[in-house]
Amino acid sequence: MENYSPARLYALVFGAVLVIAGIIGFFYSSDFGSPGHVDGVFGILDVNAWHNIVHILTGALGLAAFAGGAYAARTYAFGLGVVYIVIAIWGFILGDGGNLLGFIPVNTEDNVLHLLIGIAGLAAGAATPAPDAVRERTA
Repeated sequence: MENYSPARLYALVFGAVLVIAGIIGFFYSSDFGSPGHVDGVFGILDVNAWHNIVHILTGALGLAAFAGGAYAARTYAFGLGVVYIVIAIWGFILGDGGNLLGFIPVNTEDNVLHLLIGIAGLAAGAATPAPDAVRERTA
């Protein structure tokens, strides 16, 4: 693990955590209604089946990016970072108990978590040199 860039570690850790969170979320709510039956994971994070699927898909992308190497992981870290920050801001605008796109429930705790995941992604991407910079230093 010592040879992995911050972006690859981010892709591995957040990829795995998001997949696991999505799976655990189905034990709390598996309703696909609009917004569906909403339940709090551990009594804190609002989820429904759509929210769980988003976590599983974004986590699976992270695991694929980890396997894809430095460029894929850096792209994932920056991409997920931007997307999750936008989602967090959107969630804060909607307010506690809001629904993204009308069917993905969010609450304040979700929004804070999404913001932290986004900031961590941008930080991991920024802390990882671009693949061209790495090649130039080793050539």
